[in-house]
Amino acid sequence: MAWADKPAPRPGRRLMLLGGAAAAAGFGYWWQRRQPPDHNHPRLTAAEAYAQARAGVITLVDIRTPQEWRASGVPVGSHQIDMRRGDFIEALQAAAGPDLSAPVALICARGVRSARMTLKLAEAGFTNVIDVPEGVLGSAAGAGWIAGNLPVARWEG
Repeated sequence: MAWADKPAPRPGRRLMLLGGAAAAAGFGYWWQRRQPPDHNHPRLTAAEAYAQARAGVITLVDIRTPQEWRASGVPVGSHQIDMRRGDFIEALQAAAGPDLSAPVALICARGVRSARMTLKLAEAGFTNVIDVPEGVLGSAAGAGWIAGNLPVARWEG
């Protein structure tokens, strides 16, 4: 078949192929954003975090949003400090004290935000930040606070 005899490409085919590549790249970005970053900071299960918070060994901080606290309740023994607050560090120090070496455990929904915030607090000079990677709702790290039948309180915001 000569070049002139080949059928013209369909106009939408190239866009469809490019759209598929963009969707795949978008999915890769979405998936990457939902993976907790690796770190070498201590980790606790939800049950260990509850026991240590109850015993006064750690300050447990739920860094989720008020909407999430309303929807699922809050872990009993936790302080609720939305990680998006501009004064997050000050609010954290109000809950845990000004000593940057005081043990602080972070919990979120599924362990992604707590891992990220663990790294950020370490960069800010906190030396005893602990991650609760299974979170409130569970993750690959474990069943989570709620499925572990740990006590949850209604958020009074």
